[in-house]
Amino acid sequence: MRKILPTLYIVLAAIIIVASALGGAIADRLFVIKPLNSLFPDAQRIPLAVQNTSGERQIVREESIVTSVVKDASESVVTIAVTKQQSPSINDFFLDPFGMFSIPQQQEPETVQQDIGSGFVVDKSGLIVTNKHVVADSSAKYKVILKDNTEINVDKIYRDPSNDLAILKVEAQLKPLTLGTSENLEVGQFVIAIGTALGEFRETVTTGVISGLGRGIQAGNQFGGFVEQLDNVIQTDAAINPGNSGGPLLDTQARVIGVNAAVAAQAQNIGFAIPINVVKDSLNNFFQTGEFNRPFLGIRYRMIPKETALLNDVPEGALVVEVINGSSAATSGIQQNDIITKFDGTEVKAEKGGLATMIAKKKVGDTISVELWRDGSMQTVSLKLQAAPQN
Repeated sequence: MRKILPTLYIVLAAIIIVASALGGAIADRLFVIKPLNSLFPDAQRIPLAVQNTSGERQIVREESIVTSVVKDASESVVTIAVTKQQSPSINDFFLDPFGMFSIPQQQEPETVQQDIGSGFVVDKSGLIVTNKHVVADSSAKYKVILKDNTEINVDKIYRDPSNDLAILKVEAQLKPLTLGTSENLEVGQFVIAIGTALGEFRETVTTGVISGLGRGIQAGNQFGGFVEQLDNVIQTDAAINPGNSGGPLLDTQARVIGVNAAVAAQAQNIGFAIPINVVKDSLNNFFQTGEFNRPFLGIRYRMIPKETALLNDVPEGALVVEVINGSSAATSGIQQNDIITKFDGTEVKAEKGGLATMIAKKKVGDTISVELWRDGSMQTVSLKLQAAPQN
């Protein structure tokens, strides 16, 4: 009898443990009640292994990474606002039914200010990077708004239409962010975005991962003179919307790895950022010349990958969707529906960065050869690259 009792206790204990586990699972699944979370709150937090500056690996929690990055970076992230004249609103008849009989009063246009995008400081002298499409209206006046709500007028805007980038110059001493590298990014890498969500909620922080690399998007307006394709952008599921445009995409060390640029209109959790190495090249160009002096081919195109080419019995390359009047492409005879297969002797392939990457490596005034496929036959044309339009 004495031998049976300990065994009975063990069996009863096992039954209680199994019943507790099943009960918790059922409560979680059916009633969305998590009874164990209140007892073991730390079990919900997943530790991440990160590398510190000395090369050692430390175990930290995701929330501490995010709060640390935000603390380091938020002071250098700005909101961009536009100031414009707006006609005063007209009286509503139902709110003022006798207004139509009153003597008309001449009213002055109202000056309104609206947050429209984000940016971040790249030089302590007051240089701020954002997207070109955020400050596309050359007739408007812009301000940058700091974390402490200080407003500073933008003195000068330098636009780089080939990369949908712009540099704003303000008269202030500001703290710049550290620029990282986009050369060794990996799919699944943790990222953090900071910006003014929807042009309304300043200093919004979102997190996610790199969902894809080497994506191609059209990051401009074909009617605004900017039609070059961005072929090598970063795809992320960190929430990005029009208000985040121009803000930084950061790694776990608070280094900028991209500039948030666009969001897929017909999908959720799909945003895009321009790799920071493209920004660094543009900044080097700017610091050397005082402007963005970029070569411009003058086409809007879509990359044809190998699989699509095989299915349609056409060569791999860049399919010309539109040719801009007066551009280098137009004067050389390039036409809509041509497929550019070689650019200055190098094959045009999506996995190698695409046509935009190849153009960016050239200089204004360079004479290059373009091999293209048209109606089943190959042709070669020669052209001189023009400077990209600045507005």
